[in-house]
Amino acid sequence: MKYFQISHLVKSEDLNHHGTLFAGRSAEWLVESAFVAAATEHRKPENVVCVNIHGFTFKRPVNKGDIVTFFSRVAKVGTTSITVYVKVVSEITGDTHVDGFLTFVCVSPHTDEKLPHGILLDESADPEEQRIRERAEGLLRQN
Repeated sequence: MKYFQISHLVKSEDLNHHGTLFAGRSAEWLVESAFVAAATEHRKPENVVCVNIHGFTFKRPVNKGDIVTFFSRVAKVGTTSITVYVKVVSEITGDTHVDGFLTFVCVSPHTDEKLPHGILLDESADPEEQRIRERAEGLLRQN
């Protein structure tokens, strides 16, 4: 599946008391990035809502002045659900700082009933994408 990307400059107002990127701001950007992937693949953003943040792994701190790019892609689909993988990479160092999964469902904006989305995962020969899909399957089996 296609990668979507959004970049952010980490500014003073984005920092925590340690002087690094506040986890709450990071989570906001992670959800936004994942939503972009899910809503763009579905083509009807008004039907897409977040139902589960499966957790993020914070691998290293992000410092003020860093430019981080949030790469998101659909990793698994059900009939009404879309699970998205997000990876946060520093444009300065190339380091991965955070990654994780979120699940969205498609609902009617008028009744909140779940709606089938019709998204099909393509076949992937990319080993990284296959690992991401396996991780998504494992997460969903745990829930």
